[in-house]
Amino acid sequence: MSAQRYGTSAWTVTARIKAQLPDGSETKYFLKCASEDSGRVMMEGEFNAMSELYKWAPDLVPKPYAWGKYKADHPETYFFLQQYIEMSDRVPDPEQLCKKLTRLHRTSVSPNGCFGFHITTCQGSIPQSVGWETSWTIFFAKLLKHVVELDLERNGRWEDLETLEQRIFSHVIPRLIGNLERDGRSVRPCLIHADLWEGNTGTSIEDNTVYIFDSGAYYAHNEMEIGDWRCHYNKIHDEVYTETYLRHYEPSEPKEEWEDRNRMYSIYYNVIYSCNHLGQGKAVRQVAYDDMYYLIDKYAPFSDGEGPERLAESDYASLSAERDHTAVEI
Repeated sequence: MSAQRYGTSAWTVTARIKAQLPDGSETKYFLKCASEDSGRVMMEGEFNAMSELYKWAPDLVPKPYAWGKYKADHPETYFFLQQYIEMSDRVPDPEQLCKKLTRLHRTSVSPNGCFGFHITTCQGSIPQSVGWETSWTIFFAKLLKHVVELDLERNGRWEDLETLEQRIFSHVIPRLIGNLERDGRSVRPCLIHADLWEGNTGTSIEDNTVYIFDSGAYYAHNEMEIGDWRCHYNKIHDEVYTETYLRHYEPSEPKEEWEDRNRMYSIYYNVIYSCNHLGQGKAVRQVAYDDMYYLIDKYAPFSDGEGPERLAESDYASLSAERDHTAVEI
């Protein structure tokens, strides 16, 4: 019946479609589309991610219907179609969001007992490295290494940052993340949304139900989900969200290392953010640099005179503004 541009997205075109069904009733759909091979990866990935979320938590996500390719070939354009729900853009209620989220994390089961996903998913426009692995430590290292290499390619070489990254991979991840899988401990893979900031949530105007969407899902350690909430450009950075989540789902053992794992996981979100937002990536890279140095100091300190320079206060001149920045993405 009609199609209108709806919403704002940095990498896709979005629309609201009004349609008449064969029985004469009317319904609405949300449509997203993007072109070329990158668009195919994004649309196919999002459809599969949202379908997997809907399978385990149908009250948490709009229903996904289809993805595919338009008949027109110039340029090749791909779409993703899902249920349309009229939503406000206010920040989600912490209790409702975290209760639903922890239920998803507790009940979802990896189809093969491994970490990863059966198809490439994206965060923003960036494809993630989500090939299956039996070890969370190995999976996380590969996940982070992929975006670290992409960040250096897109934002330029930074020798001191590269030195820190090398030590993170060689010493800190095996010690800190590896400790989850040591001394008889193990990590159970669960499905996470994987890009959960306030712009990917909405509250139904009709009944105040909280929904999440625009997912880059994969099976992971549940704590990976809320590493994103540590990032200062995320309004769910408010500590009430993390506190509420942990009230419903206690930290993994060793619990005393939860804060450091949360910092480690946030590094991934900051690095991939810098890949997605090239004009704003510098300050976010500085946050990652500082967080890496903190973890290295604690778990694998450099010998005197060995490590790179620490950032001076002047290096953070643009950081406060960047931390308050919120990109509009759907």
